[in-house]
Amino acid sequence: MLMKRVAAALVFVFALAWATPAQAAVRVLYYDASQAQEFVAVVDQGAQIWNSRVTNVRLEPVPAGRTPNIRVYADNGWPRTYTSSLGNGYWYMGREAVNDGYYKPRIAAHEFGHILGLPDRRTGLCGDLMSGSSAPVSCTNANPSSTEAATVNRLFGTSAPVPAGYFTERAA
Repeated sequence: MLMKRVAAALVFVFALAWATPAQAAVRVLYYDASQAQEFVAVVDQGAQIWNSRVTNVRLEPVPAGRTPNIRVYADNGWPRTYTSSLGNGYWYMGREAVNDGYYKPRIAAHEFGHILGLPDRRTGLCGDLMSGSSAPVSCTNANPSSTEAATVNRLFGTSAPVPAGYFTERAA
């Protein structure tokens, strides 16, 4: 009888040792675009771009009765983001960049990128979403690079702390 219990315990221990770790649950961030005025559809598009590229976080419109993690506004200034922590903050869809000819879906995806923990990189490359306004006005790439998407997956897979910040797209 004792041998059966010892054998069962060993089987259990070995099963735990060889088991693959459970994948972390997808973190859902709710955004409120009700103050984004004429840009609501493009804000939704920016969220869907990220949802199609990352697996550890999902951006969803805020349901009734729930407090959003992210608020989106529109104004006549330059696009900018204010983060309070990873996945939380607010951003502006600034008409100045739109009027200058920047691609609206790229602006929306870029600003969501800040909320998701990415800083500006100012590489000037159209392939880098976080290059922001350093890429040419003609750039219509609204997708994060594989490195940018992997960084977001890593940040939301580990719950790494990301400090509060302010990001503006105007080149320094």
